[in-house]
This record gives sequence, structure tokens and C-alpha cells, in this order.
Amino acid sequence: MTRLTHLDDSGAAHMVDVGGKQVTRREAVASGRIDMVAEAAAAIRDGAIAKGDVLAVARVAGIMAAKRTSELVPLCHPLPISRVALDLTVDEHGVTASATVATDGKTGVEMEALTAVSVALLTVYDMAKALDKAMVIGGVRLLAKSGGRSGDWRA
Repeated sequence: MTRLTHLDDSGAAHMVDVGGKQVTRREAVASGRIDMVAEAAAAIRDGAIAKGDVLAVARVAGIMAAKRTSELVPLCHPLPISRVALDLTVDEHGVTASATVATDGKTGVEMEALTAVSVALLTVYDMAKALDKAMVIGGVRLLAKSGGRSGDWRA
């Protein structure tokens, strides 16, 4: 069984020491979705939400969240992120978010990509909740990662 790196030999949580790792190019891609009634999706698509441009605000929120992941997730290292790209696609029943995050560093950016997607979708909810309080956020997952000692991975 694989050992959990955020637990020491006694089972206590700790921040992983990445001091001995090599700096490499690392990238991660995550996605997620928010489902809603067709009326809310149409209002987002058409720019008819009273609070403003939902997709623009959600994109900025996701980018900001990726940059602050280490402040939100207790054992994450602060990273010099070199790229955050956040795509939001509206269809008849919701919005799909996809984030790509990159760094040249000693640890990966999977958590940053997952955080970007999560906060972008929460922002969509916040801005459109007047039209649909029953929206459902789900399917937030890592799709791919590259770089580092463990190499590349795809879902």
C-alpha cells in the first residue's frame, strides 16, 4: 500500500519536505460542473444576470483561488504559479469549468487546479442563485498531471 506523505511515522499530519526535490515543469488539469435549470443557464449565457458577467467574474475568482491555495488547504506549499487558464463553457443545463495550472517548482499543482475549478463554480452559484437555489456542483476531479518524480498521469 502507498504511504500517505502528509502523515509522519506516528500518524501525525505534517507538511512534506520538498527541499531535496528537483525543480521541474509541472502542470495539472482539473474540471467540474454546476448543473442548473435551463432558465439560469440561458441567463448566464446571455449575460442577463443582475450581478454582472458571471463567466468573467468566475474566471477571475478561480484564478485568484489557484494563487491562494496554500492559504486554504492547510498542508499545501505556496508555489510560484506561472500559468492559470480557466475555461468556462455554458450549455443548456449548466456550466463546465476546466483549469490548467503550471509552475516550475518542486511540487505539483494538482490542488491549485482543483481549487480554481471549485471556486469558479462556487462563484457561478453565488451569482446565479437568485434564479436557481437548487444548483448542484459536482464532478470536480483531476484530469491530468505532468512533471515531477511520479511522472505523467491521466484520468
